[in-house]
Amino acid sequence: MAVGLEAAAVGCLFSWCSLAATFGCLLFVAWKLGLVQRLRYQVEASSPRHGGESVAEVLKAHGVKYVFTLVGGHISPILVACEKIGIRVVDTRHEVTAVFAADAVARLSGSIGVAAVTAGPGLTNTVTAMKNAQMAETPVLLIGGAAATLLQGRGALQDIDQLSLFRTLCKFCASVCTVRDIVPVLRKAIAVAQSGTPGPVFVEFPIDVLYPYHVVRKEVIPKSAPKGVVGKAVNWYLHNHLSNLFAGAWDKRDISPLPVNHPMATADEVQRCMEMVSRAKKPVILVGSQATLPPTPVDNVRAALESLAIPCFLGGMARGMLGRDSPIHIRQNRRDALKEADLVILAGVVCDFRLSYGRVLSKRSQIVAVNRDCSQLLKNSDMFWKPTLAVRGDAGSFLVRLAKGLRGYQAPSDWTRYLKDGDVKKEKANRYKYMYTKGKEHEGYNLEKCALY
Repeated sequence: MAVGLEAAAVGCLFSWCSLAATFGCLLFVAWKLGLVQRLRYQVEASSPRHGGESVAEVLKAHGVKYVFTLVGGHISPILVACEKIGIRVVDTRHEVTAVFAADAVARLSGSIGVAAVTAGPGLTNTVTAMKNAQMAETPVLLIGGAAATLLQGRGALQDIDQLSLFRTLCKFCASVCTVRDIVPVLRKAIAVAQSGTPGPVFVEFPIDVLYPYHVVRKEVIPKSAPKGVVGKAVNWYLHNHLSNLFAGAWDKRDISPLPVNHPMATADEVQRCMEMVSRAKKPVILVGSQATLPPTPVDNVRAALESLAIPCFLGGMARGMLGRDSPIHIRQNRRDALKEADLVILAGVVCDFRLSYGRVLSKRSQIVAVNRDCSQLLKNSDMFWKPTLAVRGDAGSFLVRLAKGLRGYQAPSDWTRYLKDGDVKKEKANRYKYMYTKGKEHEGYNLEKCALY
């Protein structure tokens, strides 16, 4: 009796599991076919709007003023919509130039740079510039056209696997599958590009998510009704695909920027660095491009460095930050200064070939490394150098907090003067060499006079 009841219970459980599995499969199929989405959203077949307008609205909401491009049919709706709402469309002669220009805008403005190019060869032409943006940690949004969603992989015009090509170059890659996905995907892409360690992102727009419903319908739906079971099934699938493509396309969505995450040093890390600085007799700061990134204004970083009065070597986008006549800006003899320093702060500077992979750093020095990227923070630290304090955080805000905590402190003036005197002497020698060379080229040049400059 008990055995029979147990067998019945097992059979009942098996039936329920089979039923649940069947229901789950049906639900999955319904989701993949877009049937669930069609129940949630309506299709406005008569609307003249197109996906390019949604792209332009998101860009406008994120403060984008320029879109660099080489015009192509795949992306024309985006360019037309951008121009209509006041975003300047700059047409270039080559796609790589468009991305380089977007890179420059991002560096100078501190916000996202945007380039839009057509599918296939238009995108492959941007690879060099995208790799450059990745290496330079520049937030660039690359918008690419693509073959229609139903025709991808079927030999459509300029159809290639674009996502695989850009995944190794970008922080984020996505293909927009429906018109309603344009806004959330773009918002996420822009936020990711600017968060953490900035970098390029790529969003692919199939041509049928950018053009109006009536235009896409003409391309997707056959003019005459097909006959036969297979023909009717295919016709139903095409109608369903079209409806899913535009379902909820024009529902109101939030287009405002998503929060951008900036890694920050902890209070304990700033405190430890303050203690090292206060004890140092020969401190040096190396300032890199990361110190110029948002959210800390460059003027605040400059004020912090001037307050600390620690001798500084500037590199990358930080060049020029302190001005031509700054008493703490040292341009020459960096290798010698690093060998003598008892404290070196690497503010967004990486120990790569520019620092001889860390070999120019003295083993007697205390080293504080600050970088947003963990892999860059500790690059080559297992070979030629080792940080006393490694901080994963924003270099600019770290320097500002350091100066605030050490208010009233200034580096030993004799050390700063020693480095500055060496700097002046080396620049005079370099200038004399230049003038001497020019004097050799021009007979009768007064070399003694040149040496005075």
